[in-house]
Amino acid sequence: MNIKHCGKQTVAFSSPPSILGFGNAVGKKEGEGPLSSYFDYIDSDDLFGESSWEKAESTMQTKALSYAMKCARVKACDLDFLFAGDLLNQCIATAYSVRDQNIPFFGLYGACSTMAESLILSAMLLDGQFGKKAVAMTSSHFCSAERQYRSPLEYGGQRTPTAQWTATGSGAVILSADGNGPYVTHATVGKVCDKGITDVSNMGAAMAPAAYDTLKAHFEDTGRKPQDYDLIVTGDLGMLGKEIVLDFFQKDGITLKNYTDCGVLLYNLKEQDVHAGGSGCGCSAVVLTGYLLRELQKGHWKNILFCGTGALHSPTSIMQGESIPGICHAVAISSKKGERHA
Repeated sequence: MNIKHCGKQTVAFSSPPSILGFGNAVGKKEGEGPLSSYFDYIDSDDLFGESSWEKAESTMQTKALSYAMKCARVKACDLDFLFAGDLLNQCIATAYSVRDQNIPFFGLYGACSTMAESLILSAMLLDGQFGKKAVAMTSSHFCSAERQYRSPLEYGGQRTPTAQWTATGSGAVILSADGNGPYVTHATVGKVCDKGITDVSNMGAAMAPAAYDTLKAHFEDTGRKPQDYDLIVTGDLGMLGKEIVLDFFQKDGITLKNYTDCGVLLYNLKEQDVHAGGSGCGCSAVVLTGYLLRELQKGHWKNILFCGTGALHSPTSIMQGESIPGICHAVAISSKKGERHA
């Protein structure tokens, strides 16, 4: 009997791993936003002292991991496993960032859901007693993502109102089998949802159905209700995707009063030219490791539900006329270990 499996898609950890430390590094635009005081490192020109955007992204990850290890008071040799990925082909930003770390490595691709995916896999590994400490990490860079998914910046392409701004940032979280919290208590693994959206400039609409599907599954599996959480946050649907999720639940007769999105939190939507909000792996990663976990540690919240969303497409699939599949993984984080089942 699998006593850790809860409902159809959720895992309730019997020994909830503790978040031992976390760190981040962001670019200039992110440092000019409303969460600037929560970031460990803000670069002045987005190149991070490197000669290319791709190298800059690797350097971001290196800095984020360094700050996370400093926060956790551990060294690379203390870490048993590292789960990480990015948006670039073959996850090259990650591969180059970790090649000198000498940590057993799993490369991931969950698009913008990678922060939540890496957290879940790290927690499963530690709860299963396969290790004592693990790292969850991801990144994105506006310029490297534009070059790969749309067009190089030099082309000066126009952005539609529904478009989101790929965040330049990296976040890393170190989890431990032992510790004083916050704790990863539950994880709801999402299913791929595809509602036929083909517009690459409307990621919010492509990912919102997956967010709705995973949130519904989480509440059904655990018996919890939205009000059991101080904050429910997706990442990153932007303003349009957030409104779609709210509309879906409103049709079910549920008002999500405690819900927001990382793509909305990261930037000042009125003053910064980011159109519908933030996007990219780094968006939810830096909001989590900057704002959310720091405020959780301060006691501002006791229970949050962090839901990473991703668009699982590629330039090739879009050129072939394919629609955009979405995914969402939910991670329950609590200041206390609490009860496994609500």
